[in-house]
Amino acid sequence: MQRLLWTQQRAREAQKLRLLEELEDTWLPYVTPKDDEFYQQWQLKYPKLVFREGGSMPEELHKEVQEAFLALHKHGCLFRDLVRIQGKDILTPVSRILIGDPGHTYKYLNTRLFTVPWPVTDSTVNYTDAEISAACQTFLKLNDYLQIETIQALEELAIREKENEDVVPLCISEFPRMGLGSSDDGQDEVDMKSRAAYNLTLLNFMDPQKMPYLKEEPYFGMGKMAVSWHHDDNLVDRSAVAVYNYSCEGSDEESDEDSNLEGRDPDIWHVGFKISWDIETPGLAIPLHQGDCYFMLDDLNATHQHCVLAGSQPRFSSTHRVAECSTGTLDYILQRCQLALQNVRDDVDGTDVALLSFEPAVLKQGEEIHNEVEFEWLRQFWFQGHRYRKCTDWWCEPMTRLEALWRKMEDVTNAVLREVKREGLPVEQRNAMLTAILASLTTRQNLRREWHARCQCRIARTLPEDQKPECRPYWEKDDPSMPLPFDLTDLISELRGLLLEAKS
Repeated sequence: MQRLLWTQQRAREAQKLRLLEELEDTWLPYVTPKDDEFYQQWQLKYPKLVFREGGSMPEELHKEVQEAFLALHKHGCLFRDLVRIQGKDILTPVSRILIGDPGHTYKYLNTRLFTVPWPVTDSTVNYTDAEISAACQTFLKLNDYLQIETIQALEELAIREKENEDVVPLCISEFPRMGLGSSDDGQDEVDMKSRAAYNLTLLNFMDPQKMPYLKEEPYFGMGKMAVSWHHDDNLVDRSAVAVYNYSCEGSDEESDEDSNLEGRDPDIWHVGFKISWDIETPGLAIPLHQGDCYFMLDDLNATHQHCVLAGSQPRFSSTHRVAECSTGTLDYILQRCQLALQNVRDDVDGTDVALLSFEPAVLKQGEEIHNEVEFEWLRQFWFQGHRYRKCTDWWCEPMTRLEALWRKMEDVTNAVLREVKREGLPVEQRNAMLTAILASLTTRQNLRREWHARCQCRIARTLPEDQKPECRPYWEKDDPSMPLPFDLTDLISELRGLLLEAKS
């Protein structure tokens, strides 16, 4: 998986470089609502992008959501992420918090975020403050509202595609709102609901005036970016994304002087859209005002890229997603732990772990799960310091439980190594066992070295105490409580020697 992500990143960078080389010193064209062809381009080239002006949402919900943003900000619940891009650790200019279904996670830029749970039925969440509790309740309420709006938008899209409509709307708020679509077997309705079944929201905040440097948009000359061009990662295929915008402007009306500017107004936040790697179709820069929402429907996120263009005032957003969580929930990783530890014999007395099977496939699976728990969960969680305790203690018990299960997997690995080194073990069997486990152990050593270095990098040392990365699990050499060393270099060298002996 890590190699696949790295390959995809390299491919995207190569495409970006080729595009920039082709452009040389020219800008690609883009349009804003001030341009005559804006709505025609939107309708023809971006039909799966839907916009709802703030006035279409109940005023009371606006008030609750905006108060919830401010409450989370006041309590220090939004954090800049220390992400990994092309082997470099970078602190995001945007501060974030993930709120959603209990036990869910969302991964982006090699960073796994863990949900602060919103209060769904049959869940118990202890929040650190009543205002944080109310805020999470509010974003669940917003989520329910946006699900309904998304299903409506998907139904409208289905009707437009069926009728092949080519009506150009006169303004953003006049996109046609048609009646409910339906199918004979009801499958379309089920499919639309699943595509709008948002299980979490990623909240974002940025104050441009506190950012000494923001990247310039590289293709169209749109100005400074808060978030670079990207596709949203880790989503269910063809699922929708709904975004609520709250720009903290004193007045977000554009002045007469602004209307004479070419391109987009740099004081107003915008969302930019472009067709991926297309240099013919003009991009869109859509102004965002308080309470505006936009929806990326169907495969828009896959075929198009979007960016966020910074205005002059602080801005919050709530981005609701159907995260692809087949390998990203607490229930999933606990089931994986159970699978790995099924190979442990429970009927043996003494301190040493005994195994039921030394079949290579069983050993390989166990060591792969061992790595998954350590690097996709434990180290990801503790690399973010103690930030989650700002909001809730929900993750404390699960992480303690996962660490105990991981510790038992260290005992399992030790039991495998005892067997590999046992005198009298047939050469073929030793060879098969070594081949089954060496790749996972080598990966473990490499990733431990990488995570340990990341925790000590220059940027990490500048973070506040509650956000500083913690290299956990970590133990010193010859720690009597641990069956194996943290640094596996010598052990791997020894095993490779045994493998060579077995082959010779």
